[in-house]
Amino acid sequence: QVQLVESGGGLVQAGGSLRLSCAASRRTFSRYTMGWFRQAPGKERDFVATITWNEGHVYYADSVQGRFTLSRDNAKNTVYLQMNSLKPEDTAVYYCAALLSGTYYRATEYGYWGQGTQVTVSS
Repeated sequence: QVQLVESGGGLVQAGGSLRLSCAASRRTFSRYTMGWFRQAPGKERDFVATITWNEGHVYYADSVQGRFTLSRDNAKNTVYLQMNSLKPEDTAVYYCAALLSGTYYRATEYGYWGQGTQVTVSS
């Protein structure tokens, strides 16, 4: 069992920045690929970014490439999503998730999820 707790969401103006954090409860956190997804009202949960457990490879959705940066600190069991140059279309609930194995961009492959944190970008 892995418990994930997100924090750092909020309201920001377009062009601004936020940093989301996701703290994991399990000591074997370092064995999990960690991903971020987001879901806007009335839409599906979309892949944002993921970082692999072994070599720390990071993959981004095209919509956030160059603006968002994902990193992890295995010593603190935490992943960070730095979001810069935010746009109104980034408004969504952001979820952290943990994956042992599978396709990183598919939400259904992730076995553990946080409760989500709201990010609202005003124009």
